[in-house]
Amino acid sequence: MRMVDMIAKKRDGGELTTEEIQFLVTGYTDGSIPDYQMSAWAMAVFFRGMTARETGDLTLAMAGSGEQLDLSSLQGIKVDKHSTGGVGDKTTLVVAPLVAAAGIPVAKMSGRGLGYSGGTIDKLESFAGFEVERTREQFLQQVRDIGVSVIGQSGNLTPADKKLYALRDVTATVEAVPLIASSIMSKKIAAGADAILLDVKVGKGAFMKSIEEAETLANAMVAIGSQVGRKTVAVISDMNQPLGFAVGNALEVKEAVETLAGKGPRDLTELVLAIGSRMLVMGGLVTDVEEGRKKLEDLMASGKAVDKLAEMVEAQGGNKQDVYELSRLPQAKIIHTVTAEQDGFVSAIDAEAIGHASVVLGAGRLTKEMPIDLAVGLVLHKKRGDQVKAGEVLVTIHANEDHLLQNALKEMEGAFQISTAIDGEQPLIYKIIEA
Repeated sequence: MRMVDMIAKKRDGGELTTEEIQFLVTGYTDGSIPDYQMSAWAMAVFFRGMTARETGDLTLAMAGSGEQLDLSSLQGIKVDKHSTGGVGDKTTLVVAPLVAAAGIPVAKMSGRGLGYSGGTIDKLESFAGFEVERTREQFLQQVRDIGVSVIGQSGNLTPADKKLYALRDVTATVEAVPLIASSIMSKKIAAGADAILLDVKVGKGAFMKSIEEAETLANAMVAIGSQVGRKTVAVISDMNQPLGFAVGNALEVKEAVETLAGKGPRDLTELVLAIGSRMLVMGGLVTDVEEGRKKLEDLMASGKAVDKLAEMVEAQGGNKQDVYELSRLPQAKIIHTVTAEQDGFVSAIDAEAIGHASVVLGAGRLTKEMPIDLAVGLVLHKKRGDQVKAGEVLVTIHANEDHLLQNALKEMEGAFQISTAIDGEQPLIYKIIEA
Protein backbone atom coordinates (compact mmCIF):
# COMPACT_ATOMS: atom_id res chain seq x y z
CA MET A 1 0.00 0.00 0.00
CA ARG A 2 1.12 3.55 -0.74
CA MET A 3 -0.14 6.66 0.99
CA VAL A 4 -0.12 8.64 -2.27
CA ASP A 5 -2.66 6.20 -3.73
CA MET A 6 -4.96 6.70 -0.72
CA ILE A 7 -4.74 10.49 -1.06
CA ALA A 8 -5.66 10.22 -4.76
CA LYS A 9 -8.47 7.77 -4.02
CA LYS A 10 -10.06 10.07 -1.45
CA ARG A 11 -9.43 13.16 -3.62
CA ASP A 12 -11.43 11.49 -6.39
CA GLY A 13 -14.30 10.57 -4.06
CA GLY A 14 -13.36 6.93 -3.52
CA GLU A 15 -13.92 4.84 -0.41
CA LEU A 16 -10.92 3.52 1.52
CA THR A 17 -10.91 -0.09 2.71
CA THR A 18 -10.62 -1.07 6.37
CA GLU A 19 -7.04 -2.25 5.68
CA GLU A 20 -6.11 1.04 4.01
CA ILE A 21 -7.41 3.07 6.94
CA GLN A 22 -5.51 0.86 9.41
CA PHE A 23 -2.33 1.30 7.31
CA LEU A 24 -2.83 5.07 7.28
CA VAL A 25 -3.35 5.35 11.06
CA THR A 26 -0.48 2.97 11.93
CA GLY A 27 1.90 4.73 9.52
CA TYR A 28 1.06 8.20 10.78
CA THR A 29 1.41 7.12 14.41
CA ASP A 30 4.84 5.51 13.91
CA GLY A 31 6.11 8.37 11.71
CA SER A 32 6.47 6.45 8.44
CA ILE A 33 3.72 8.62 6.89
CA PRO A 34 4.82 12.29 7.03
CA ASP A 35 2.71 15.28 8.03
CA TYR A 36 2.53 16.63 4.48
CA GLN A 37 0.87 13.47 3.17
CA MET A 38 -1.53 13.27 6.11
CA SER A 39 -2.37 16.97 5.53
CA ALA A 40 -3.25 16.24 1.89
CA TRP A 41 -5.44 13.31 2.94
CA ALA A 42 -7.21 15.38 5.65
CA MET A 43 -7.97 18.11 3.09
CA ALA A 44 -9.35 15.47 0.68
CA VAL A 45 -11.62 14.25 3.53
CA PHE A 46 -12.67 17.85 4.19
CA PHE A 47 -13.97 18.15 0.61
CA ARG A 48 -15.05 14.57 -0.13
CA GLY A 49 -16.19 13.32 3.29
CA MET A 50 -16.18 9.70 4.47
CA THR A 51 -18.83 6.99 4.56
CA ALA A 52 -20.21 5.83 7.93
CA ARG A 53 -18.18 2.61 7.54
CA GLU A 54 -14.95 4.54 6.82
CA THR A 55 -15.54 6.85 9.77
CA GLY A 56 -16.16 3.87 12.07
CA ASP A 57 -12.98 2.17 10.84
CA LEU A 58 -10.97 5.36 11.38
CA THR A 59 -12.39 5.66 14.91
CA LEU A 60 -11.48 2.08 15.84
CA ALA A 61 -8.01 2.38 14.30
CA MET A 62 -7.30 5.55 16.31
CA ALA A 63 -8.75 4.02 19.50
CA GLY A 64 -6.39 1.06 18.99
CA SER A 65 -3.32 3.20 18.31
CA GLY A 66 -2.34 3.32 22.00
CA GLU A 67 -3.46 2.12 25.41
CA GLN A 68 -7.08 1.18 25.97
CA LEU A 69 -8.68 1.25 29.39
CA ASP A 70 -10.31 -2.00 30.51
CA LEU A 71 -13.24 -1.21 32.82
CA SER A 72 -14.54 -4.80 32.93
CA SER A 73 -13.42 -5.17 36.57
CA LEU A 74 -16.02 -2.54 37.53
CA GLN A 75 -19.52 -3.83 38.18
CA GLY A 76 -22.47 -2.56 36.15
CA ILE A 77 -22.81 -0.72 32.84
CA LYS A 78 -20.25 2.09 32.60
CA VAL A 79 -21.69 5.23 30.99
CA ASP A 80 -19.33 7.99 29.81
CA LYS A 81 -20.38 11.57 29.11
CA HIS A 82 -18.74 14.00 26.70
CA SER A 83 -19.43 17.64 25.88
CA THR A 84 -18.19 19.35 22.72
CA GLY A 85 -17.46 22.36 24.95
CA GLY A 86 -18.82 25.82 25.59
CA VAL A 87 -18.85 28.86 27.86
CA GLY A 88 -19.71 28.11 31.49
CA ASP A 89 -20.15 24.40 30.78
CA LYS A 90 -19.59 22.80 34.18
CA THR A 91 -22.02 19.93 33.51
CA THR A 92 -19.52 17.12 34.23
CA LEU A 93 -18.81 18.59 37.69
CA VAL A 94 -22.48 18.02 38.50
CA VAL A 95 -23.36 14.94 36.45
CA ALA A 96 -20.42 12.73 37.50
CA PRO A 97 -21.10 12.73 41.28
CA LEU A 98 -24.88 12.89 40.79
CA VAL A 99 -25.04 9.82 38.53
CA ALA A 100 -22.53 8.00 40.78
CA ALA A 101 -24.70 8.76 43.83
CA ALA A 102 -27.56 7.06 41.97
CA GLY A 103 -25.50 3.89 41.50
CA ILE A 104 -23.98 4.15 38.00
CA PRO A 105 -20.16 3.85 38.09
CA VAL A 106 -18.46 6.90 36.54
CA ALA A 107 -14.83 6.35 35.51
CA LYS A 108 -14.12 9.50 33.52
CA MET A 109 -11.07 10.94 31.81
CA SER A 110 -11.40 14.66 31.07
CA GLY A 111 -9.25 17.27 29.41
CA ARG A 112 -7.89 20.70 30.18
CA GLY A 113 -9.43 23.80 28.68
CA LEU A 114 -8.14 25.54 25.57
CA GLY A 115 -9.52 28.93 24.56
CA TYR A 116 -12.86 29.81 26.12
CA SER A 117 -13.97 26.18 26.41
CA GLY A 118 -13.07 25.45 30.02
CA GLY A 119 -11.60 22.11 31.05
CA THR A 120 -13.12 19.95 33.79
CA ILE A 121 -9.64 19.05 35.06
CA ASP A 122 -8.69 22.72 35.51
CA LYS A 123 -11.91 23.37 37.39
CA LEU A 124 -11.36 20.44 39.76
CA GLU A 125 -7.93 21.84 40.64
CA SER A 126 -9.80 24.70 42.35
CA PHE A 127 -9.93 22.23 45.25
CA ALA A 128 -6.48 22.61 46.84
CA GLY A 129 -4.49 19.37 46.64
CA PHE A 130 -6.86 17.68 44.15
CA GLU A 131 -4.85 15.12 42.16
CA VAL A 132 -5.81 14.73 38.50
CA GLU A 133 -2.95 12.35 37.69
CA ARG A 134 -3.64 8.83 39.01
CA THR A 135 -2.28 5.39 38.17
CA ARG A 136 -4.69 3.12 36.35
CA GLU A 137 -5.12 0.95 39.45
CA GLN A 138 -5.73 3.95 41.73
CA PHE A 139 -8.32 5.21 39.24
CA LEU A 140 -10.19 1.91 39.03
CA GLN A 141 -9.95 1.21 42.77
CA GLN A 142 -11.48 4.58 43.56
CA VAL A 143 -14.44 3.83 41.28
CA ARG A 144 -14.86 0.46 43.04
CA ASP A 145 -14.72 2.16 46.45
CA ILE A 146 -16.91 5.25 45.94
CA GLY A 147 -18.36 4.90 42.42
CA VAL A 148 -16.66 7.89 40.77
CA SER A 149 -13.29 9.26 39.67
CA VAL A 150 -12.47 12.05 37.21
CA ILE A 151 -8.83 12.25 36.09
CA GLY A 152 -6.69 13.76 33.33
CA GLN A 153 -6.35 11.87 30.06
CA SER A 154 -3.70 9.14 29.97
CA GLY A 155 -0.50 10.05 28.14
CA ASN A 156 -0.74 7.21 25.64
CA LEU A 157 -4.48 7.20 24.99
CA THR A 158 -5.20 7.54 21.24
CA PRO A 159 -1.76 8.88 20.15
CA ALA A 160 -2.94 8.84 16.51
CA ASP A 161 -5.71 11.27 17.41
CA LYS A 162 -3.32 13.56 19.29
CA LYS A 163 -1.12 13.85 16.19
CA LEU A 164 -4.00 14.25 13.75
CA TYR A 165 -5.80 16.75 16.02
CA ALA A 166 -2.72 19.00 16.11
CA LEU A 167 -2.29 18.68 12.34
CA ARG A 168 -5.93 19.60 11.62
CA ASP A 169 -5.52 22.71 13.74
CA VAL A 170 -2.80 24.11 11.45
CA THR A 171 -4.14 22.87 8.08
CA ALA A 172 -7.68 24.37 8.13
CA THR A 173 -9.32 20.94 8.33
CA VAL A 174 -10.72 21.19 11.87
CA GLU A 175 -14.30 21.46 10.57
CA ALA A 176 -14.31 18.11 8.71
CA VAL A 177 -17.19 16.27 10.45
CA PRO A 178 -15.81 12.70 9.98
CA LEU A 179 -12.54 13.84 11.58
CA ILE A 180 -14.29 15.59 14.50
CA ALA A 181 -16.58 12.59 15.09
CA SER A 182 -13.78 10.01 14.95
CA SER A 183 -11.56 12.17 17.20
CA ILE A 184 -14.20 12.39 19.95
CA MET A 185 -15.42 8.81 19.68
CA SER A 186 -11.94 7.24 19.51
CA LYS A 187 -11.13 8.77 22.92
CA LYS A 188 -14.45 7.61 24.39
CA ILE A 189 -13.97 4.05 23.08
CA ALA A 190 -10.35 3.89 24.28
CA ALA A 191 -11.55 5.06 27.71
CA GLY A 192 -13.55 1.82 28.01
CA ALA A 193 -17.17 2.89 28.51
CA ASP A 194 -20.06 0.57 27.62
CA ALA A 195 -22.36 3.48 26.70
CA ILE A 196 -21.72 7.11 25.74
CA LEU A 197 -23.85 10.23 26.28
CA LEU A 198 -22.81 13.14 24.05
CA ASP A 199 -23.72 16.76 24.80
CA VAL A 200 -23.34 18.52 21.44
CA LYS A 201 -23.31 22.29 21.96
CA VAL A 202 -24.66 24.63 19.28
CA GLY A 203 -24.66 28.42 18.96
CA LYS A 204 -22.50 31.51 19.23
CA GLY A 205 -20.34 30.12 22.06
CA ALA A 206 -19.92 26.63 20.55
CA PHE A 207 -17.82 25.08 17.82
CA MET A 208 -20.97 24.15 15.88
CA LYS A 209 -22.75 27.40 15.04
CA SER A 210 -25.92 26.04 13.38
CA ILE A 211 -28.44 23.34 14.28
CA GLU A 212 -27.74 21.65 10.92
CA GLU A 213 -24.00 21.38 11.70
CA ALA A 214 -24.70 20.09 15.20
CA GLU A 215 -27.15 17.47 13.90
CA THR A 216 -24.67 16.29 11.26
CA LEU A 217 -21.98 15.82 13.92
CA ALA A 218 -24.38 14.19 16.42
CA ASN A 219 -25.69 11.74 13.81
CA ALA A 220 -22.14 10.84 12.75
CA MET A 221 -21.09 10.08 16.35
CA VAL A 222 -24.23 8.09 17.16
CA ALA A 223 -23.68 6.07 13.95
CA ILE A 224 -20.09 5.32 15.02
CA GLY A 225 -21.32 4.21 18.44
CA SER A 226 -23.82 1.82 16.84
CA GLN A 227 -21.21 0.46 14.42
CA VAL A 228 -18.77 -0.38 17.23
CA GLY A 229 -21.39 -1.77 19.62
CA ARG A 230 -21.60 1.13 22.09
CA LYS A 231 -25.03 2.47 23.02
CA THR A 232 -24.73 6.17 22.14
CA VAL A 233 -27.16 9.06 22.68
CA ALA A 234 -26.57 12.68 21.62
CA VAL A 235 -28.27 15.69 23.23
CA ILE A 236 -28.05 18.90 21.16
CA SER A 237 -28.08 21.81 23.62
CA ASP A 238 -27.97 25.60 23.38
CA MET A 239 -24.75 27.62 23.68
CA ASN A 240 -25.93 31.00 22.40
CA GLN A 241 -25.58 32.28 25.97
CA PRO A 242 -23.32 30.93 28.75
CA LEU A 243 -24.63 27.89 30.63
CA GLY A 244 -25.62 28.88 34.16
CA PHE A 245 -24.36 32.16 35.60
CA ALA A 246 -20.68 31.45 36.38
CA VAL A 247 -17.78 31.47 33.90
CA GLY A 248 -14.33 30.72 35.37
CA ASN A 249 -12.86 27.79 37.26
CA ALA A 250 -13.53 28.24 41.01
CA LEU A 251 -16.69 30.26 40.24
CA GLU A 252 -18.03 27.34 38.17
CA VAL A 253 -17.12 24.83 40.91
CA LYS A 254 -19.15 26.90 43.39
CA GLU A 255 -22.13 26.91 41.02
CA ALA A 256 -21.76 23.17 40.40
CA VAL A 257 -21.93 22.47 44.16
CA GLU A 258 -25.01 24.69 44.48
CA THR A 259 -26.62 22.78 41.60
CA LEU A 260 -25.84 19.43 43.26
CA ALA A 261 -27.68 20.79 46.29
CA GLY A 262 -30.72 21.60 44.12
CA LYS A 263 -30.09 25.37 44.28
CA GLY A 264 -28.43 25.95 40.92
CA PRO A 265 -29.46 28.03 37.88
CA ARG A 266 -32.54 26.80 36.04
CA ASP A 267 -30.83 26.06 32.71
CA LEU A 268 -27.87 24.18 34.22
CA THR A 269 -30.18 22.16 36.48
CA GLU A 270 -32.45 21.28 33.56
CA LEU A 271 -29.52 20.15 31.35
CA VAL A 272 -27.99 18.09 34.17
CA LEU A 273 -31.30 16.32 34.82
CA ALA A 274 -31.85 15.69 31.09
CA ILE A 275 -28.37 14.21 30.65
CA GLY A 276 -28.20 12.41 34.00
CA SER A 277 -31.61 10.76 33.66
CA ARG A 278 -30.63 9.37 30.24
CA MET A 279 -27.38 8.05 31.68
CA LEU A 280 -29.42 6.16 34.31
CA VAL A 281 -31.57 4.65 31.54
CA MET A 282 -28.47 3.71 29.50
CA GLY A 283 -26.94 2.16 32.62
CA GLY A 284 -30.02 0.00 33.17
CA LEU A 285 -30.82 1.54 36.55
CA VAL A 286 -34.25 2.93 35.55
CA THR A 287 -36.68 2.16 32.74
CA ASP A 288 -37.43 5.72 31.59
CA VAL A 289 -36.15 9.29 31.90
CA GLU A 290 -39.03 10.40 34.15
CA GLU A 291 -38.08 7.78 36.75
CA GLY A 292 -34.42 8.76 36.36
CA ARG A 293 -35.18 12.44 36.80
CA LYS A 294 -37.14 11.82 40.01
CA LYS A 295 -34.27 9.74 41.41
CA LEU A 296 -31.74 12.49 40.66
CA GLU A 297 -33.95 15.23 42.12
CA ASP A 298 -34.26 13.19 45.33
CA LEU A 299 -30.45 12.82 45.54
CA MET A 300 -30.06 16.60 45.17
CA ALA A 301 -32.68 17.34 47.82
CA SER A 302 -31.26 14.83 50.34
CA GLY A 303 -27.69 16.17 50.16
CA LYS A 304 -26.33 12.81 48.93
CA ALA A 305 -25.23 14.31 45.59
CA VAL A 306 -23.05 16.92 47.34
CA ASP A 307 -21.70 14.24 49.68
CA LYS A 308 -20.60 12.16 46.67
CA LEU A 309 -18.58 15.09 45.28
CA ALA A 310 -17.00 15.58 48.71
CA GLU A 311 -16.03 11.89 48.76
CA MET A 312 -14.39 12.23 45.34
CA VAL A 313 -12.48 15.36 46.34
CA GLU A 314 -11.17 13.66 49.49
CA ALA A 315 -10.26 10.43 47.63
CA GLN A 316 -8.20 12.46 45.14
CA GLY A 317 -6.16 14.39 47.69
CA GLY A 318 -8.35 17.43 48.36
CA ASN A 319 -10.10 18.57 51.51
CA LYS A 320 -13.78 17.64 51.42
CA GLN A 321 -14.55 20.61 53.66
CA ASP A 322 -13.99 22.84 50.60
CA VAL A 323 -17.18 21.35 49.14
CA TYR A 324 -19.22 22.34 52.18
CA GLU A 325 -17.52 25.73 52.76
CA LEU A 326 -17.31 27.32 49.32
CA SER A 327 -15.59 30.43 50.73
CA ARG A 328 -12.44 28.26 50.99
CA LEU A 329 -12.15 28.12 47.17
CA PRO A 330 -9.78 30.57 45.39
CA GLN A 331 -11.09 34.15 45.37
CA ALA A 332 -10.13 37.14 43.24
CA LYS A 333 -8.90 40.46 44.67
CA ILE A 334 -10.89 42.80 42.38
CA ILE A 335 -14.70 42.67 42.13
CA HIS A 336 -16.16 44.92 39.39
CA THR A 337 -19.80 45.21 38.32
CA VAL A 338 -21.19 46.12 34.91
CA THR A 339 -24.66 47.68 34.94
CA ALA A 340 -27.44 48.13 32.40
CA GLU A 341 -27.68 51.50 30.66
CA GLN A 342 -31.40 51.25 29.90
CA ASP A 343 -34.65 49.56 30.92
CA GLY A 344 -35.88 46.59 28.93
CA PHE A 345 -35.36 42.88 28.45
CA VAL A 346 -32.13 40.99 27.81
CA SER A 347 -32.68 39.81 24.23
CA ALA A 348 -29.25 38.22 23.70
CA ILE A 349 -25.98 37.49 25.49
CA ASP A 350 -22.93 36.91 23.31
CA ALA A 351 -21.49 33.71 24.79
CA GLU A 352 -18.36 34.00 22.65
CA ALA A 353 -17.61 37.54 23.92
CA ILE A 354 -18.13 36.43 27.53
CA GLY A 355 -15.84 33.46 26.89
CA HIS A 356 -13.10 35.66 25.40
CA ALA A 357 -13.39 38.04 28.38
CA SER A 358 -12.81 35.11 30.76
CA VAL A 359 -9.69 34.09 28.82
CA VAL A 360 -8.36 37.68 28.94
CA LEU A 361 -8.85 37.68 32.74
CA GLY A 362 -6.72 34.51 32.95
CA ALA A 363 -9.47 31.89 33.44
CA GLY A 364 -8.62 30.21 30.13
CA ARG A 365 -5.48 29.55 28.12
CA LEU A 366 -4.47 30.25 24.53
CA THR A 367 -1.76 27.55 24.44
CA LYS A 368 -1.61 24.25 26.31
CA GLU A 369 1.41 25.44 28.30
CA MET A 370 -0.18 28.65 29.65
CA PRO A 371 -0.94 28.78 33.39
CA ILE A 372 -4.46 29.77 34.40
CA ASP A 373 -5.85 31.78 37.30
CA LEU A 374 -8.40 29.64 39.12
CA ALA A 375 -10.03 32.57 40.96
CA VAL A 376 -10.97 34.88 38.09
CA GLY A 377 -14.00 34.94 35.82
CA LEU A 378 -17.47 36.39 35.49
CA VAL A 379 -20.85 35.85 37.15
CA LEU A 380 -23.94 36.85 35.17
CA HIS A 381 -26.92 38.31 37.05
CA LYS A 382 -29.30 38.32 34.08
CA LYS A 383 -30.00 35.76 31.37
CA ARG A 384 -31.79 35.96 28.03
CA GLY A 385 -35.44 36.97 28.50
CA ASP A 386 -34.93 38.58 31.94
CA GLN A 387 -36.31 42.05 32.64
CA VAL A 388 -33.71 44.67 33.59
CA LYS A 389 -33.78 48.27 34.79
CA ALA A 390 -31.15 50.93 34.09
CA GLY A 391 -28.44 50.73 36.77
CA GLU A 392 -29.11 47.06 37.59
CA VAL A 393 -26.08 44.76 37.61
CA LEU A 394 -25.74 42.61 34.50
CA VAL A 395 -22.48 40.87 35.36
CA THR A 396 -19.86 40.83 38.13
CA ILE A 397 -16.24 40.47 37.01
CA HIS A 398 -13.72 38.76 39.31
CA ALA A 399 -10.15 39.84 38.44
CA ASN A 400 -6.67 39.84 39.95
CA GLU A 401 -5.03 42.45 37.68
CA ASP A 402 -6.54 45.84 36.82
CA HIS A 403 -5.13 45.90 33.26
CA LEU A 404 -6.65 42.47 32.58
CA LEU A 405 -9.98 43.73 33.92
CA GLN A 406 -9.85 46.65 31.47
CA ASN A 407 -9.06 44.29 28.59
CA ALA A 408 -11.95 42.04 29.59
CA LEU A 409 -14.33 45.02 29.65
CA LYS A 410 -13.30 45.81 26.06
CA GLU A 411 -14.00 42.22 25.03
CA MET A 412 -17.47 42.44 26.59
CA GLU A 413 -18.60 45.66 24.89
CA GLY A 414 -22.01 44.95 23.38
CA ALA A 415 -22.18 41.41 24.82
CA PHE A 416 -25.58 42.14 26.44
CA GLN A 417 -28.34 43.28 24.08
CA ILE A 418 -31.30 44.97 25.73
CA SER A 419 -34.58 45.38 23.85
CA THR A 420 -38.01 46.75 24.63
CA ALA A 421 -39.71 43.38 24.16
CA ILE A 422 -38.91 39.69 24.62
CA ASP A 423 -38.39 37.61 21.49
CA GLY A 424 -39.65 34.02 21.35
CA GLU A 425 -37.93 31.81 23.90
CA GLN A 426 -35.03 29.71 22.58
CA PRO A 427 -35.02 26.10 23.76
CA LEU A 428 -32.25 24.74 25.99
CA ILE A 429 -32.36 21.33 24.28
CA TYR A 430 -33.04 21.28 20.54
CA LYS A 431 -32.99 17.59 19.81
CA ILE A 432 -32.07 14.16 21.20
CA ILE A 433 -30.58 11.68 18.74
CA GLU A 434 -30.19 7.95 19.33
CA ALA A 435 -29.72 4.96 17.10
